[in-house]
Amino acid sequence: MKKLLTLATIILIVGLAEVSKAQLAKDSWSLGFGFKYPRFLSVNTTALNGNYGGYISLQRNFSEHIGARFKAGYGHMESSYFSGLGEVTATTNIITGDLDFLYYLAPCEPVSPYLFGGVGGNYRMLSDYLTPTLEENAFIMQFNAGAGIEWCLDEDWKLVTEFAFHQTSNSSLDGAVMAAEASGNDSYIGLSLGLQYFIDKGTPSKYCQLYTGITQGQKDLTDYAKIEEMIKAHIPKEITKEIVVEKPAKAFVEKWVLVGVNFDNNSSKLTAESYPLLFDAVKTLLKNPDMKVEIEGYTDNIGSESYNQKLSERRAEAVKKYLVSKGVAESRLTVLGKGESNPVADNATADGRAMNRRIEFKVQ
Repeated sequence: MKKLLTLATIILIVGLAEVSKAQLAKDSWSLGFGFKYPRFLSVNTTALNGNYGGYISLQRNFSEHIGARFKAGYGHMESSYFSGLGEVTATTNIITGDLDFLYYLAPCEPVSPYLFGGVGGNYRMLSDYLTPTLEENAFIMQFNAGAGIEWCLDEDWKLVTEFAFHQTSNSSLDGAVMAAEASGNDSYIGLSLGLQYFIDKGTPSKYCQLYTGITQGQKDLTDYAKIEEMIKAHIPKEITKEIVVEKPAKAFVEKWVLVGVNFDNNSSKLTAESYPLLFDAVKTLLKNPDMKVEIEGYTDNIGSESYNQKLSERRAEAVKKYLVSKGVAESRLTVLGKGESNPVADNATADGRAMNRRIEFKVQ
C-alpha cells in the first residue's frame, strides 16, 4: 500500500509540474473546500484515530506573496481514558472559525508552498468526557500555525494540501482537566486536502515574467553595448577565429556562444539579464527542430577545479531545464560541464570573470 501511495504521489507531482500555471494576479478572491483529519496532540487523555472533518474558506490574495483567509470547519475527534468501568471513549465535536495570514514562498511555481499563522475560535461539544464539572458545550480561543502546498490544476482551480497546528486557550478541549494542570492548554493538529477555486482576479501580475518568457511587445532591457565592450576588451586574439554571436544566424554554425547568459559568483542561478537571451535561443531552437545542441557550462577560476567542474555542470543543467520548460524537446539537449577551462576573458578582473561564467551551445 505504501508503494502505491508513493507511486501515486510521484505521478501527481510530475503531472502537475507540466500544467500551465494559473494566471498570477496582484489581487484575487478564491473559495476553498475539502476534507480535514483532526487529531489531539497535547491533551490529558489518550488520542484515538477515529476522527474526521471538513472545511470551507474564503481567501483574499493582496499580492503575489501575501494573502488572508477566513476558514470555517467542523471536526470530530476521539480520545480514551480509564474509569471504574474500564476504558471509555470520549468524543469532542468542534465548529471552528479562523482568520489566518498566508505567505507564499514561490508564487511563480505550479507547485507553490506557503506558510500561515493566525487566530480563531472553536465551539466545542463534549460527550462521555472525564471531568464532570466542565460545561458540555463551550467556546474557546485558539492560535493557528502551519504550512501547505498549492498544486495548480488549471487557470482557475488548485489542489490544496495543508498541515495545521492549533493551540487552544485552555485545557478543556478533550473534556479532561487535571487539578495539577488546570492552567495548561490543549492542542491538536489537522491534515487537509481540498480544492480552491478563483472567483475573481485583479490585475494580471508581471512578477513572474522573467521565468515565463518575454511577452510580445516587451522592451528588451539587455545592455548589448556593454556586452560588446566586454567582448572587445577581454576576448584574447587567439580565439578571434571563433564565431561569437547572440544566436546562430545559419544552421551550420558549430559553436553558439550565448553572450550575456551569465551567473553570479559561486551560483548556478541565472542572472535576470540572461532570460531575454535564453528566450531568443528557445525561439531559434523551435524554428529549427532538427538542431541538436550540447549545452556547455563554464566557471571562472575562483575555487578548486573539482568544485568548479560540478558548478559548471549545474549551470548547464539550469539552462537545459529552462529550455525544456519552454517546449524544446529534452532529447535534443545534452549537458557538459567544462569547469574553469577555456576562459574567454582575463580572470584577474571582475568583468573578465563574469564573462567566463558563461554558457556555450555546441551544435551537433
